[in-house]
Amino acid sequence: MKALSAFAAGILFGLGLTLSGMSDPLKVLGFLDVVGEWIPDLAFVMGGALLVSAAATPWVLKRTAPRFTSQFHLPTIRTIDKRLAIGAALFGVGWGLSGYCPGPAMVSLLYGYQATIIFCLAMVAGMLLEAALRRSQIA
Repeated sequence: MKALSAFAAGILFGLGLTLSGMSDPLKVLGFLDVVGEWIPDLAFVMGGALLVSAAATPWVLKRTAPRFTSQFHLPTIRTIDKRLAIGAALFGVGWGLSGYCPGPAMVSLLYGYQATIIFCLAMVAGMLLEAALRRSQIA
């Protein structure tokens, strides 16, 4: 049941990204172009998500656990360290150059565009590189 609910949430998220146009990198790049022909659509999508999240989170956290697992998995680290700052900067640069972030990129794979496939391959390569670097620091 847990996998089915995760699948349903992923489908709903993907549909939301597609219907809102956020799987189109040109629309995202238009949002980031605040000195040119700015496209404010992403601000409305993010604002809507923020409103729903702000309203639903306190209600959800009143439960002892999520419906399909035994406990909540909330972040425990509250500090901004070098690793987080570098990761956020790399994410921002990648988002600004390509117009993609991981969720919309995965949804956009369905369109079969070569640029999307290259982005997703580079994203997976970056994830593998990060995992290897983390393992080498632990060892």
